[in-house]
Amino acid sequence: MRRKERQTTDITEIESIILKADVCRIALADGGVPYIVTMNFGYSASPRKSLYFHCATGGRKLEMIRKNNRACFEVDTDHKVVEGVRACDFSMNYRSVVGWGSIAVINESDEKIAGLGIIMHHYTGKTGFNFDPGNLARLVVLRLDIEEMTGKKHISGT
Repeated sequence: MRRKERQTTDITEIESIILKADVCRIALADGGVPYIVTMNFGYSASPRKSLYFHCATGGRKLEMIRKNNRACFEVDTDHKVVEGVRACDFSMNYRSVVGWGSIAVINESDEKIAGLGIIMHHYTGKTGFNFDPGNLARLVVLRLDIEEMTGKKHISGT
């Protein structure tokens, strides 16, 4: 990272950024063709640091994952424009996390339900959801196992 003073490696702060974010962008690649998609998500720190996503049973994203399961992710939050005297004096406050890992399609029913529960908890703060078996058959749950992640923040003029 070029601006080391903006980097954070503190896992508590990194996780606070992830938990506050409302969307996650995942980046995939098929040969030399990059692809990025914004998704709803949930984060779990146990038994391993993972992000969970859900999607339809077909499409470009799944095709790419089946060819290459390596993925990058990004979340960001706390955006605020900081005005300056001149245009080049303006700045933006933010906190973000970028990470890498491998992404897998979850086929086992109990883990699929657990992943959906993690996603629901992220947005509602609630647990104990019941998922209709018919709906479970019509969706895919993805798990991105995080191998590395780092945070970045810029807070000024507040």
